[in-house]
Amino acid sequence: MNILGIGSHPDDLEIFCGGTLAKYSQRGDKVFMAIATDGRIGSETLPPKKIVSVRKKEAQESAKVIGAELIWHGFEDQAFFDSSETRLAIIDTIRKVNPDVIFTHYFPDYFSADHNNVGFTVNAASMMATPPNIKTKNKNISHNPPVYFFETAAGLGFNPDEYVDITNTLKTKQEMISKHKSQNEWLEYHCGENLFDMSSIISRFRGLQVGVKHAEGFIRCKAWARPIIGNLLP
Repeated sequence: MNILGIGSHPDDLEIFCGGTLAKYSQRGDKVFMAIATDGRIGSETLPPKKIVSVRKKEAQESAKVIGAELIWHGFEDQAFFDSSETRLAIIDTIRKVNPDVIFTHYFPDYFSADHNNVGFTVNAASMMATPPNIKTKNKNISHNPPVYFFETAAGLGFNPDEYVDITNTLKTKQEMISKHKSQNEWLEYHCGENLFDMSSIISRFRGLQVGVKHAEGFIRCKAWARPIIGNLLP
């Protein structure tokens, strides 16, 4: 299978579905990690150009942990909107990957407008990757990929209907998160929390809901013309 995760910022995929992506990779599926924005806001000390460089390198190191291919869109952090430019870019990424399943942000996620806008744009683009009259670098694909929405920040307003047991990939998830050193420092400054506590508390809570140690929860997009029968989660 080809698995495509599309997150707003470097570290979003690791926090919200890193354990699941690791499970796909371990069983031999090809994982792609696409990052919509450049993360230029995420520092209290570094200027935008410098923190962008740091965050891109951190994202590359994280992707290497599970042998994933990183796709860096580079749109401006905290200024991502659903537009012709962003939609065509996401459509082209979907066509490049030809995914069997897509993971992205649930909306609304009140923590970040980028989360909302990326989730909305990805959901729309996933239905627009098939029409040949929409021209991008990569050719149109032949199917509408299923979309799974992952957690909101701290799980607020999110009630999963499907789960993945990540007990055996929790350490891999944490290793991926550890590569985002700059963002652990930023979250401590900006929110008074750290990435490890936030992600492990949520995964433990989701695990309690389904009788395992740690889990990640998802909501499958249920809409006409999308395949919604059968389980695609690892």
